[in-house]
Amino acid sequence: MHFEVETRNVDGRATALGSAGPFTLVVDRSVDGGGGGLGFNGGQLLYLAVAGCISNDLFREARAAGIELGSVRVKVGGDFVGDPAVSGEIGYEVEISGDASEDRLRTLVEQVDEIAEIPNSLRQGTQVRLSSTKVEHPP
Repeated sequence: MHFEVETRNVDGRATALGSAGPFTLVVDRSVDGGGGGLGFNGGQLLYLAVAGCISNDLFREARAAGIELGSVRVKVGGDFVGDPAVSGEIGYEVEISGDASEDRLRTLVEQVDEIAEIPNSLRQGTQVRLSSTKVEHPP
């Protein structure tokens, strides 16, 4: 499955709208970092991608197993260090409820930990590369 996303800054500022098809979110820098402080920064988006993937996969796999989930909370954290800053180890916690036994819910979480696409991409060191640059001069 192919994905494409993009960001476009707003009014010449650091604040940008991120889009993936019909979905949008706000990407920004903190005010003290030169932005408007109106949206997620890149590190937050990375960690949010992990949380979103785990959450979505829990619901997908629960449905396949005939489990009705109640509440799901995924909390992700870590630190960026160095220059340039790079994320250290990313940890996450899951709080889950549903109509299955505690053992089945724990097994579900462990299963998702093994198959979740975003954590596995990070664990396996997915390469990121600049594929092109286009520079435009204002008229």
